Amino acid sequence: MPTAPQTTDELLQALQENDRRPYGRTRTVTAEELVEAAEQFAEPVPLIRALLELQEAYTYGSEPRKSPVVFARLLTLFDEQPDVFDERLRHLLFWRFKWVANALLALPEIPLASLRQWQKEMRDRYEKADLGLQPYYGQAYQLAAHLGEDTALAYELWAGRPRTRLSDCEACEICERALFHLAAGDDERALRVWEPVLAGKDSCQEEPARSISHALLPLLRTGAADRAVELHLAGYRACRRNPSMAGEVGRHLEFCALTGNEARGLELLAENRGLFDEVESPRDMLDFLTGVEVLLRRVEHLGHGELPAAGFAGRAWTAAGLRAEVADRADDFAARFDARNGTTAHADRRAARVERAPLLDALELTLRPRSLDDVAAAVPMAAPPARTTATAVPESVGELILRARKLDGLGHPESTALWARLRTLSAARDYAHPDDPEVGPLVRLRADLLDDEASRAGDKDEFAVAQALYEEAAGLYEDAGAPERAALARACALLAAAGGVDDGAEAKAAALTEAHASIVALHEETSGLTPVHEARLLRLRATALGLRLQTSGNEDDVEPAFAEADLLLAFATRHDIAGQISGGLLLKAGTHALSGDLPAAVAGVDDLLGRLKAQGPAWHLPRALGLRARLQLGLRDPEAAHASLMEGLRLAADWPAEAVDTSRLHSDLAEVCMHLGRPDEALRHLTRSAELDLRHGSRTEAFCSYSNAAQLSLDMGRVEDCIALLDSLMTEPDVTAGELDDRLLAQLRLTRARALHAGEDLKAATAELVALAAESADWEDDPGSHAMIAAEAAVLLGECGDFGRAREAVNQALAAHALAPRYEQLSSCLRELARQQAQQHGEEGLTDALAFLADADRIAEEAREAAYETRGRSLDSALAYEHGRVNAYAGEYEDALAALEKALALLGEPGPEDDRAGEWAECVRFAGAVEGLYLERVSPALTRLDKAVSLLTRLGRTEEAEPLTTLASRLRDEA
Repeated sequence: MPTAPQTTDELLQALQENDRRPYGRTRTVTAEELVEAAEQFAEPVPLIRALLELQEAYTYGSEPRKSPVVFARLLTLFDEQPDVFDERLRHLLFWRFKWVANALLALPEIPLASLRQWQKEMRDRYEKADLGLQPYYGQAYQLAAHLGEDTALAYELWAGRPRTRLSDCEACEICERALFHLAAGDDERALRVWEPVLAGKDSCQEEPARSISHALLPLLRTGAADRAVELHLAGYRACRRNPSMAGEVGRHLEFCALTGNEARGLELLAENRGLFDEVESPRDMLDFLTGVEVLLRRVEHLGHGELPAAGFAGRAWTAAGLRAEVADRADDFAARFDARNGTTAHADRRAARVERAPLLDALELTLRPRSLDDVAAAVPMAAPPARTTATAVPESVGELILRARKLDGLGHPESTALWARLRTLSAARDYAHPDDPEVGPLVRLRADLLDDEASRAGDKDEFAVAQALYEEAAGLYEDAGAPERAALARACALLAAAGGVDDGAEAKAAALTEAHASIVALHEETSGLTPVHEARLLRLRATALGLRLQTSGNEDDVEPAFAEADLLLAFATRHDIAGQISGGLLLKAGTHALSGDLPAAVAGVDDLLGRLKAQGPAWHLPRALGLRARLQLGLRDPEAAHASLMEGLRLAADWPAEAVDTSRLHSDLAEVCMHLGRPDEALRHLTRSAELDLRHGSRTEAFCSYSNAAQLSLDMGRVEDCIALLDSLMTEPDVTAGELDDRLLAQLRLTRARALHAGEDLKAATAELVALAAESADWEDDPGSHAMIAAEAAVLLGECGDFGRAREAVNQALAAHALAPRYEQLSSCLRELARQQAQQHGEEGLTDALAFLADADRIAEEAREAAYETRGRSLDSALAYEHGRVNAYAGEYEDALAALEKALALLGEPGPEDDRAGEWAECVRFAGAVEGLYLERVSPALTRLDKAVSLLTRLGRTEEAEPLTTLASRLRDEA
C-alpha cells in the first residue's frame, strides 16, 4: 500500500479496491495494513469493516489459524458496542461464526473439547439473538462427518430443519447433502442431489468448483465419462492455484491419475507448485497431498518414477522422491487429526483414496492428450555411462556406419535413427574408430553426421544453420578424400542459403537462380561422380528451379523447371535409381500444379503412385498421396482428397513420422475436413499435427497449428477445451523461458483472453487483454495489431464498468490506428463502449457515450476519405443505429428515433438477396419500440412494423419478421 489512508473515506475506498484483488498474499498483507490504518481513527465502523476484510482474506487465503483471532476482536467490539453494528454488519458477524468453526476444524492442534465449546458458543449466541438454529446443526453435522462418527442423526437434525437467513447458501448445502450420500456409497443419489449445482443453477464463491471436484469419480463410476470430462475442465479452472481450494486441486489430480491422464496430472501439478508452500490449512493440505500421492504413485507404478515433478521449494524432485515425501507428510497430518479426534477416520479415508485402482485405462480430457512416454521423450535426461562398443550395439561400429551410408544413399527413412546412434557412440570418451579402409577415417564419419544434422535443420526451415553445417561437412569430406560428397554438401549449402533469403519474392527468386547456376557449375567441375551422387546433384538443380517457379509464379520459369525435372528423370531411369525416378516424377507433377494445370498434375501423381506401389520405394507413398490430396482439393474434390490423405496416413504408420511428414498429412486432413463440414475431425488432426511437430522439434509450426486448433475449438463453442489447450501450451519450456516468438505467443494469449470472456470469466479475460495491450504498445513494426488488442481491452474494461481505464485504452488504440488504420475494429469498439456507458449509467453517462460516438464518427469519415470498403456492416448505418440505442438508454427518445430513422435511410429496404435484411429488421423493431412504447405513438409505430413485416414475408425472411410481429401484437394489446 503506497500511502496509508488519511481519512475514513480513503480507508473505505482502499477496502473496496482490495476487495477486487484475488485472494493471496498481496490482498492479505494489504488487509493487515488497512486494519492498522483503521485503528488510528476514533470511529469503530471503519475498524469493523477492515477487520471483516482481513478475516475474509485469511479465510480464503488458507490461513485458518489467524481467522479466529480476528473474529475474536470483532466479537469483543460487538459485545462492547452492539449499536454500531447495523443490520448488514450484524448479519456478517453471525454468519462468520461458521467460518471460525471451519477454521478450528482444520487445525489438528485445536482440542476436540474446544471445537465443541465453540459450537456451544455459537448455539448460545444464536439463541440469545433469536436466530434459527439450522446453521448450528449444520456445523454439528460437519463436525460429526469430520470425526467419522455415525452421521445419520446429525444429518437429520440439520437437513430436516427449515433454512434461515444465516444458513449456508443453497449450493453449499446441496454439496454437503450429496457428500452424505456419497459417503454412504450411493453415487447415483449423490449425483441427483448435486445436479442443480453441477448444472450451474446454484452457485457461490466456492461452488460449483467444490462439488465438481467431489463428483468426478462418481460420474465415472456411473458411466458419465463425457460429463466428467466437461466438468473437470470447467471445475479445475475455477480452483487452480487457489490456496483455499487446494483440496479440490488434489481431487482433480486424482481424477487424472485414475483415467490414464498421468501426464496431464503432472502438468497440473506443476501449475499448482505454489500450493506446497502457500497452504496454511492442515486439512486442505492433507486433501491436496493425498491427491498428489495418488498421481505420483501411478506415475511410479508405470515405470516413470525418475520423471521430474513439481514439489516443495528448495530442491529438484523426481516423481518417486516427491511421492515418498508427500506420503510421509500426509500420513503425519492424518495421524494428528485422528489423535485429536480419537478415531481412525482420516487414515482410513487416505488409504481408500491412495489404494484406489484406475477407473479407466484412457479418457481423453483435453485436445492435447499425452502419455508419460511423451513427457519422458521431451525431458532431457542425463547421458548414460559410457559403454564399450561391444556392448552398446549388437553389431560392430563399422557395420553400423556402412549400413547407415547405404540407407542414406537410398534416402531410406531409417538412416536418421542409425546416424543418431552413431552420433551417441562417437561422442563417448572411449570411442575407438574402426581401422577399416572400407569405413574410412573418423573425419569422414564426422562429415556424415554433420551432413545428417544439416538435412534435419533444413527440414525445419532453419536455413542459416543448415548452410553452416553443410559447409563444415564439405570441408571435412575434402579432408577425408571424398570430393563427390563434398560437392553434394556444397550444393546443399547453396540451396539452403537461397532458401533463407527473406527480402521478398523477387530477391528470393534471384537467389535461387544464382544457386542453380552455382550448382550446375559445381556439377560440371566435379569429376568421378557415381551415378547415385550425380542423380542427387541433378535433383538439387531441379529443386532449385522448382522453388524458383513457386516463388516467382512467372510463366518464363515453367519450361526451365520442366527441363531440369526431365533431365533428372532421364538420368535416374537410365541408371535405375528408384528413389530419384520417384523424385523426378514428383517434381514434374509439382511443376504442372504450379503452372496451373491441376489435371495434368493429378495424372502425373497417379502415374507415380502406380510405380511406387509396384516398384517402390514404399516410403515415398505417403508424401505422394499428400500431394495428390492437395491437388484434388484444388480441383474442389474434398471427398477424394480425404480418401487420399487417409490412405497416406495408413501407409505412413510403417515409417518414422518425420521421415514421411506425417504431421503435414494431419494438417492437410484438418483443412479437408473443414471443407467437408467436419470441424470435430479437423480439430483432432490439427492437434495431432501439432504434437508431432512439437515432438520432432518443429516448435514454431507446432505452436501455429495449436493456435489454429485453439481458435477452431473456440469457434465451435468448446470454450473449456480451448482454455485447457492454451493453458497447457503456456507451460511449455519455450513459453516459460521467453523463447517463443512474441507475436505467436501474443496470438495464443489473445485467443485465450477471448475464450475466458466466452467462458464468463470477465476478470481474467480483462487482465490478460490489458497486459497484452501494454506489451503490444512497443510493437513499432505492427501498430495495427496493437490498435486491435487495445480496442478489445477497452471493451472489456467498459464491460467491467471501468470507463476511466477504458478511455485510456481506446486512446492508445486510436493513436495506433493513426499509424495503421483498423477502421472496422475501432468503430465497433467505440460504438460498444458508448452502448455500455449509456446502458450502465443512463442519462448520467450520455455525455461520455456521445464522446465515444464522436470518435467513431471521425473513424467513419476517415474510412470514406480512404475509400475503404467494409467487410461487415456499413460504418455509417451502424453508427446511426448506435446513436439510437445510446439516446434510448439515456431517455432521449426523440433523438433516438431520429437516429434510427437515419440508420434506416442509410440501409434502404432490403432486396431478395440482400444480406442486410437482419440488420434492417432489427433497426425497424427498435424504432417501432421507441416510437410505440416510449413515445406512445402507437399508430405510426404499427404502420412501420406492419409494412416491414409485409416486405420481409414477401422476401421469405420469416425469421427476421417474427420479432416485429411480436412487438406489433404487444402494441395492439396495450393500446
